[in-house]
Amino acid sequence: MTGSTIKDTPEEWEIRGSQTPFRGKKTSVRTDDVVMPDGSVVSRDYQVHPGSVAVLALDGEGRVLVIRQYRHPVRQKLWEIPAGLLDVPGENPLHAAQRELYEEAHVKAEDWRVLTDVYTTPGGCDEAVRIFLARGLSEAVGERFEVEDEEADMELTRVPVEELVRGVLAGELHNNCLVVGVLSLVAAERGDGLDALRPAGAPWPARPFEA
Repeated sequence: MTGSTIKDTPEEWEIRGSQTPFRGKKTSVRTDDVVMPDGSVVSRDYQVHPGSVAVLALDGEGRVLVIRQYRHPVRQKLWEIPAGLLDVPGENPLHAAQRELYEEAHVKAEDWRVLTDVYTTPGGCDEAVRIFLARGLSEAVGERFEVEDEEADMELTRVPVEELVRGVLAGELHNNCLVVGVLSLVAAERGDGLDALRPAGAPWPARPFEA
């Protein structure tokens, strides 16, 4: 690959049939009959997901705002960065990220940039996540958002970046957005710098949105 650009590209193989055997509150499961390169047809099951946003909120002391929340599928309390679903089709991801930071941490930020975009589990789910970097943090005004269910038990704290990196590499922190976000932050700092990151309104082909 020397001298070439490594870049994911869109492609869609022929689908001979499609069914949705399960529909949940926010996601569903789809079964597609997909034509393989040799002409054979195989079934592929995957979760259909609306997409998500996550926020790596970095304060002036080099600490990241993290929350600890119970996640039933893995039976663990995980340290995570604020995140949430794109509940409305076509929703502007920046607006969704600002809402999640306010609701989960009662914090607002002055400077927003795109840290990275990822597919969480492309072999079995079409979830796309945009992870934002938020800086210039301050306490939000107004009443706190009333949380419920798992969120009612959340813990909130700020942790130095280097401590999070240590936890990731030691296998002690497992949340996808936290891992990807923290390591991307360090890579950006060591590369062209945080100010060189994409603007908050950068296009997102995986989940197109209105500006």
